[in-house]
Amino acid sequence: MERIASFCVDHTKLMPGMYLSRQDGDVLTWDIRMKRPNQGDYLSTGAAHTIEHLFATYARNSSYSQGVVYVGPMGCRTGFYLLTRGLSPAQALALTVDSFRFMASYEGPIPGASEVECGNYRDMDLPAARAECAAMLPVLEALTADGLHY
Repeated sequence: MERIASFCVDHTKLMPGMYLSRQDGDVLTWDIRMKRPNQGDYLSTGAAHTIEHLFATYARNSSYSQGVVYVGPMGCRTGFYLLTRGLSPAQALALTVDSFRFMASYEGPIPGASEVECGNYRDMDLPAARAECAAMLPVLEALTADGLHY
């Protein structure tokens, strides 16, 4: 089998940030890398699960909602994928920054965190999710739309 594109990225050099991972037709896949790979510091499952619920809910309710295809965690627990259609790099970055600002200060019930709505609703950690998002905010705020490349 051929090696997939995401395995062609040199993870030994990858730093926290936001990168255009791939383009499939009109769908752009954004790599929102919150942790440096293979350094022993990863998102806890509770934090990642909470971020997934908050990020997806915020993005799909934002002014950019029509351009959001998917929001989901990386299996390696170092970040998230954001798939967009019809959004410019500047809009994708603005959506991500706005989402992380929202998540860093979020208080209240976690959307979709019930037995009816989620397959593992007990595995949530809002304080850890807030802390992870707050730590990532300065990284995202320092980026520009023309610098979102590996």
